[in-house]
Amino acid sequence: KLRDESGLFLRVFGPEQDAVSVCPLALGLVDDKSMPDFDPDARPGVVVDESAKTPATPPPPPGGPPRPTSPARTFSANSLSDLAGLSLEGAAMASTQFTAKTRCLVYGLQPRAVQGMLDFDFMCKRSKPSVAAMVYPFQGQHYAKFYWGTEETLVPVYPSLQAACAKHPDASVLVNFASYRSVFDTCSEALDNHADQLRTLAIIAEGVPERQTRAIIEKAEAKGVGLIGPATVGGIKPGCFRIGNTGGMLDNIVMSKLYRPGSVSYVSKSGGMSNELNNIISRHSDGVCEGVAIGGDAYPGSRFVDHLLRYEANPDCKALVLLGEVGGADEYDVCDAIKSGRLTKPLVAWCIGTCASAFSFEVQFGHAGACARGRGEAAVDKNAALREAGAVVPRSFAEFGAAVRGVYEKLVASGAVVPKPEPDIPKVPMDYTWAKRLGMVRKPANFISTISDDRGEELRYAGTPISEVFKEDLGVGGVLCLLWFRKRLPPYATKFVEMVLMVTADHGPAVAGAHNAIVATRAGKDLVSSLASGLLTIGPRFGGALDGAATMMTDAVDRGVSAAAFVSECKKNNKLIMGIGHRIKSLENPDQRVVLIKEYAKAHFPKTPTLDFALEVEAITTAKRSNLILNVDGCVAVCFVDLLRHCGAMTVEEADELIANGCLNGLFVLGRSIGFIGHHLDQKRLKQPLYRHPWDDISYIQGDV
Repeated sequence: KLRDESGLFLRVFGPEQDAVSVCPLALGLVDDKSMPDFDPDARPGVVVDESAKTPATPPPPPGGPPRPTSPARTFSANSLSDLAGLSLEGAAMASTQFTAKTRCLVYGLQPRAVQGMLDFDFMCKRSKPSVAAMVYPFQGQHYAKFYWGTEETLVPVYPSLQAACAKHPDASVLVNFASYRSVFDTCSEALDNHADQLRTLAIIAEGVPERQTRAIIEKAEAKGVGLIGPATVGGIKPGCFRIGNTGGMLDNIVMSKLYRPGSVSYVSKSGGMSNELNNIISRHSDGVCEGVAIGGDAYPGSRFVDHLLRYEANPDCKALVLLGEVGGADEYDVCDAIKSGRLTKPLVAWCIGTCASAFSFEVQFGHAGACARGRGEAAVDKNAALREAGAVVPRSFAEFGAAVRGVYEKLVASGAVVPKPEPDIPKVPMDYTWAKRLGMVRKPANFISTISDDRGEELRYAGTPISEVFKEDLGVGGVLCLLWFRKRLPPYATKFVEMVLMVTADHGPAVAGAHNAIVATRAGKDLVSSLASGLLTIGPRFGGALDGAATMMTDAVDRGVSAAAFVSECKKNNKLIMGIGHRIKSLENPDQRVVLIKEYAKAHFPKTPTLDFALEVEAITTAKRSNLILNVDGCVAVCFVDLLRHCGAMTVEEADELIANGCLNGLFVLGRSIGFIGHHLDQKRLKQPLYRHPWDDISYIQGDV
């Protein structure tokens, strides 16, 4: 689609091509038709371009300076000053043999990584999850919920490693997601106190100080505990065990056939390139037997040779793969192991970073240890040494898959590997969030919201960005209109809303709502409880007259009834006229709040038919008694009806629906909450004691009533 719309020549390649195979195509070194475009519906198979296949041991390219055969190394992860004399036998790593019963503790709250491990376990048909528990010191003991297939399961979370180890003695691996700032302390605790149980530590964090890394390595060697990392994605044993996010997402695990074991084991420095190895090996052999990324730091906790010797001792592993890189000299330990006969299985090897030799200065690649700082640390030097030692080293990484295929076919021809029928691809439910992102599922939402949205770069009120709210100075009234009515009302309307909030904010401590809020506060209740106590008094007799007044007056106006007929009708039906009457205020002592609201409405509203009708009713009722005036509730109600109906932002039907839904009472609740909170804070400030009503203000009546 992008190619058609842009007019550019674009091609898309999938996992059937390795990461660098497109480079010769871009340079015009291979035919365009030699690499098919990605077909998402095609099941991956072991397909090799025979023309790209190289001999099992290709000769070095002609010309150029001779490669050193036994260079003097400047350093090695095993030849540190404080670790000199350690054996290449990898005694610590010898205990790291993952099985289908291996269980681990995960240090750190890493729900995505844990869910990925559990999905892998379910795909591999493990009897129980590989994650026994999680450790998170910043919360108390609790349980975290995860999926086990389509069902849900609980994984315990402990505040300390000691508690987790005590509760789960079957856990033999610690997957440490602690940050580089705290990883040394957590590893030290594991090695000092739990080395008898935790036989393998995987350190995921990058940026661990080299001094601390060397101390961890020394302590782990002394305790006989295997290390993977730091700065690693982990490792994977297909069909058995997965460390953290190794192998990527489930579709990548299926594509690379990591749900069942193969015959080829690999070791890599790069975690990202280990994913590439999973893909290459699965496409050019029967799949991965085991794979580990030791990490890209200058001093990894384990070396290439440690894991290769483990694979050598594993009868299920028939071929070895090594992916090194520029910098360091651990690859020479592998050369020594091959020459001494400790590694006898065929090894396909390559050190990436050969382009660094084209520069006259040191080139630092992504990993901390990926820089040639001494003689023999260049990738071309190490590739030459591995080739001379007897490893299968292709001419370039583009031919790496063909080299793996060549070794695998020889093993099949000799009978060392007997290909097995490919099992059915296991089905694992896809996470809903991811499936929705891919457009594969849909479901009705439990909630619908049309007034605000916090998902974008900034909060929006009814589609209006919060920055625009402040830029245009909409104020509290404008925000209320956006959130309550989903419309931007004219400035005079938002000003009226703010006037209503101000005049309804409080009416003294004697009214029912304020009284309740004060009593609750003096009983020691918190602000929310005291506010709720006051709000619960709002109803037909206190504050709730707004909706009733609006309904009665509007109905009369719509029916065209005169004020006199309306009053007679209410008297005949024995109905109180909502919004009329006041206990204290009268014609002689008018309520200034009502005066302010009437004057503003008359001066700014386009029309005030409902207010005019209410004033006609007031003229009739006050003729009978002077305190039967249009009170503040009634005045606010009828003015608000006129505002919504005639502001031009909505239809009469929309305005009536908003009033029927309770927006008028909402105004009183919102405004009076200001006063209730004020009374609460006032009582707290005055440190008033528990309230007890005086006896002399209560009439105690005995006997029948």
